[in-house]
Amino acid sequence: MIDYDSIRNLPAMFFARAARRGDETCLAVKPGDVWETLSWRSVAGQVSALSRGLRELGIVPGDRVVIVAENRPEWAIADLAIMAAGAISVPAYVTNTPDDHFHILSDSGAKLAIVSTKALADRLMPAVQRSPETNTVIAIEADIAEAQGVHAVRWADALEAGRALPDDVAARVDGINRKDTSCIIYTSGTGGTPKGVVLSHGAILCNCKGAYDLLRELEDFVEDGERFLSFLPLSHSYEHTAGLHFALSIGAEIYYAQGIDKLVGNMAETAPTIMTAVPRLYEAIHGRIVNGVQQAGGLKEKMFMKAVDLGRQRYENPAALSYLDNVFDAALDKLVRAKVAERFGGRLKAFVSGGAPLNPEIGTFFLALGVRILQGYGQTESAPVISCNPVNGVRIHTVGPALTGVTVKIAEDGEILVQGELLMDGYWNNPDATAETLVDGWLHTGDIGVLDADGYIQITDRKKDIIVNAGGDNISPQRVEGMLTIEPEIGQAMVFGDRRPHLVALLVAEEDFAKSVGSEEELRTKLSEAVDRVNKKLNQIERIRRFTVADDAFTTDNEMMTPSMKIRRHVITARYGEALEGLYGG
Repeated sequence: MIDYDSIRNLPAMFFARAARRGDETCLAVKPGDVWETLSWRSVAGQVSALSRGLRELGIVPGDRVVIVAENRPEWAIADLAIMAAGAISVPAYVTNTPDDHFHILSDSGAKLAIVSTKALADRLMPAVQRSPETNTVIAIEADIAEAQGVHAVRWADALEAGRALPDDVAARVDGINRKDTSCIIYTSGTGGTPKGVVLSHGAILCNCKGAYDLLRELEDFVEDGERFLSFLPLSHSYEHTAGLHFALSIGAEIYYAQGIDKLVGNMAETAPTIMTAVPRLYEAIHGRIVNGVQQAGGLKEKMFMKAVDLGRQRYENPAALSYLDNVFDAALDKLVRAKVAERFGGRLKAFVSGGAPLNPEIGTFFLALGVRILQGYGQTESAPVISCNPVNGVRIHTVGPALTGVTVKIAEDGEILVQGELLMDGYWNNPDATAETLVDGWLHTGDIGVLDADGYIQITDRKKDIIVNAGGDNISPQRVEGMLTIEPEIGQAMVFGDRRPHLVALLVAEEDFAKSVGSEEELRTKLSEAVDRVNKKLNQIERIRRFTVADDAFTTDNEMMTPSMKIRRHVITARYGEALEGLYGG
């Protein structure tokens, strides 16, 4: 048992675990053809050296330090070293533009920034030169020349400078309290300028405790024996807490995926036991699996679909299965589900889904194939996890009950309110926004939901995303979009229709499907058939009357998705609004 309540701060938690794990693998990365590992002892040594090196560069307790890097061991080392120096870590997305970086640097008042590659440095340095407070940049591998007013330091030199100083890190870490600020994480900004969420060490430790109490219910959970494959950006609060600090707290190995294009291969290579991801990833995997099975056809397709059908029945109403159903289902465990498990590395104990609502159909699909998927819920403002489905008792249409140490209630207007140590201390330099979100000690999430008799939370929509049509009916766009993207022809969708007589949609064709059709006319015909299938499942006010097809997929590069893979409605509408409005004519 881990006594999270007695842990004073995140670096103290890490150093204690490192002393116990020693030469065992802590972090791993694959820069080429071979996975390279770093031991706990090695990582702890680098954290300590960099922490002292940062202080040599003028960093004092309370200073803000920005990190701009892809997922890699140096990211984790930098984050821990900054905190160990008593400073505040400020993660930034690698997809940020120079203007985005300037906003974060200037808003946070960061004194120093850490950057990895030349490509990232090229976008960061213009912002650094404009920022009045930022005077030093540490380059992990980029070759940065000295610029006016900016001191450039190589990562190796910062470590070396730290190693030359007396090792007083333990004493300094001992002086950091749970209520002290650990990091400022800027929200993805689905609707506007990102705000800096101020999180204490205690907020993240509260999340770690809740995650531990949840996952230790796994029958084969092993402290000092789990393996995580880190895929989501570490600059996102979900991965920062669940994929980094929680993983470190239980002594897990962390392998850094090479990217979404190599993710499935990385899973097969590393055989992770626990993995956190967002619904968009599960939707993509679902689409690839279904398309692959349909292309194979014949007996393989029939067996696969039977496995899904029987697995769905076992989840929804196991008493309805006959003796022969159970016998056939057991055979399909070996013929179908075992092969699916191999695709994920063969040792996966749980997928944890968060960051956005998971379509229940997608979740049930994986459960039916024997892949445990636990849907959770949270926000950056809650460090970020609020609730999650328990290991034994998954209700995939819900986001589970509140984690340990978290209190949830539903306001009169249906808004979900949250209380506990996990809450942010506020938005950095933004007291007005803080006062709107934190009221009398309760976080107003902006999500609408209900609690069932067992405390499971079911989210029905976002307050701000609800579409109110011309007839005054409230419509959940996320529900309709989720049903559209289940169809194999549709990769992404955005529903439009606020204050309009009916709904229309912007569709992105699924990539493999789009390549298989012969013409634009055939593409639209097939998409129309998919929309018709969905409309039959929707009530009258939810049905899509017309649609248009997007020129490109929604991505982080074109800023139509946040780094956590949520669609940015205002950006998409700005580009396609005229086309969507045109669907109402004639």
